[in-house]
Amino acid sequence: MTAENPASPLGGHLDDDDFPAYTMGRAAEMLGTTQGFLRALGEARLITPLRSPGGHRRYSRYQLRIAARARELVDQGTPIEAACRIIVLEDQLEEAQRINADYRRAAESANPSSAV
Repeated sequence: MTAENPASPLGGHLDDDDFPAYTMGRAAEMLGTTQGFLRALGEARLITPLRSPGGHRRYSRYQLRIAARARELVDQGTPIEAACRIIVLEDQLEEAQRINADYRRAAESANPSSAV
């Protein structure tokens, strides 16, 4: 979930035609926050802005969802560093649950007579 957009075929760089991305100002406006908040998320290594060919920071929809969750936690009184760590842990939990579900489905299809 962290760093560059994993869907980016350009490894953290983008062309405007690749997928929608928003300038820092527009991203902050959409989140109802400040550009400083987005910079803080970058400093905490939760979101690394993508770069347009001109070198401008851009944020994907994927990154905006992450930032919105961070904003929600910070608004509830969680320090920004802790909010970033919580988001990473939530992501790891989701991944572990997905892997477990995949494993269970595979085990059940391999041996339909016994449940795992």
